[in-house]
Formats: sequence, structure tokens, C-alpha cells
Amino acid sequence: MPEKIQFRFEKLTVWQSARRLCGEIYAVTRGFPKEELFGLTSQLQRAAVSIVANIAGGSGRDSDPDFAHFLEMAYGSAMEVAALLHIAADSGRLDLSTRDALSGLIAEVSAQLNALNRSLRVERSKTPFPRKPSG
Repeated sequence: MPEKIQFRFEKLTVWQSARRLCGEIYAVTRGFPKEELFGLTSQLQRAAVSIVANIAGGSGRDSDPDFAHFLEMAYGSAMEVAALLHIAADSGRLDLSTRDALSGLIAEVSAQLNALNRSLRVERSKTPFPRKPSG
């Protein structure tokens, strides 16, 4: 039975993609050694959750500038996950094919974040996302 959509963010393709990425990160990190529980495992999981949570939190704001700010934080968290995956692979915790597959999901989420962010009516941004003119 399909999940019932109750909130605006649940309709967003980017939120659905980020949720899928988060699930994949949790699945992969289950296989990390116990000594990484409070290190790489926790950092990867928290960064992945942050992507999902910031998209949801921003969608509940009353203005495009506020939403854009949350999307920018989600983008930063996506870049954090990407960097941590490299560290996991470099340290032998993650094989390269898994890292590359997850990096593909991050690229998908990042592109969707960029597209949604560019669609908002915000003149200035802290990130290099091109803006739609207001008015």
C-alpha cells in the first residue's frame, strides 16, 4: 500500500531522492566496523539525514528566501556526504563501486536541489546557484 502524502515536502521529487539516498547510506554504514560507530558511521548518517531534514524544514517556510537558505544547507550536507564517502573508500571501509553508485545518487540529489533552488524567486544567494529575476 502506497504511503499517504500528508505534507508538502513529501511531494517534492528532491525530498524523495534524498530519502532514498539516506536509506542507502544507512544500509552501507551497517557494514562498517564498530570502531567507526561514533566516527565515520555517525557522520555519514547525520549528514544524510540533514539533507532530508533541511528540504522538509525549508518547504515549511513562508518565503522563497527562507526555503532557498534551507536548500543551500541541504546542498552543503550532500557535499559532506560525498567527501565522507571518499574518506570511507580511502580507508578501506567502502569499495569503489559502492562509493561510485552512492556518488551517482548524490549527483542526482544535488542537481535536483540546484534546479529547485534556481526556480525560487530570490535575488541573492550565498551559493553560486543562478537566480530567477524577481517580479
